[in-house]
Amino acid sequence: MPHRLTTERLALFATLLATFGELHPACDHWVQGSKTASRKRLYGEDLVHADGTPAAPDSTRPIMTTSTLGRRAVACHVASYTAVQLAATIGVTRAFGYRVTPAALLAGAAINAGTHAAIDRGALLLWLAKKTKKTGYIEHCQTVRMDDEGTLTREVNGPGTAWMELDAALHRAVGIGAAAVTTWLTTRPGAR
Repeated sequence: MPHRLTTERLALFATLLATFGELHPACDHWVQGSKTASRKRLYGEDLVHADGTPAAPDSTRPIMTTSTLGRRAVACHVASYTAVQLAATIGVTRAFGYRVTPAALLAGAAINAGTHAAIDRGALLLWLAKKTKKTGYIEHCQTVRMDDEGTLTREVNGPGTAWMELDAALHRAVGIGAAAVTTWLTTRPGAR
């Protein structure tokens, strides 16, 4: 493999890895709305309105199950995350005079988006935690929140929890694969 191609691939991989990895916390904590964050792990068949309030079957307002509300919330989060990721990736690479091929750009975004949705819904993260014997970590590193009335509640998956740490670690690991695929698709022979 020519030295120049190796250098190009390593530089592009490093740029994509830094962009994907460093944008993840910004998208999760600054771009994502509070309601989206609190609803994306909702599951169940209870009927609710789009704002999350309980609904009666005869409600005149549109209703859905709590699982549907959870899926909508995660889809909203993933859409904003993906838009920011795509814009930043294009902006950063073009600022340095480089163009990632559209197919590669979309492949990397699809990897990050699909896995982000699966991880953020929660079931996959819990399954992986069970398989890797990390449930004790999740149970041990929880946090306590106080509502406006002074009532304390335990929280297993919000800020300050092992869940958040495992979530971020998974997203960053996936980012390595997404950056590698994007780099390979852009720099493979005949891609341009």
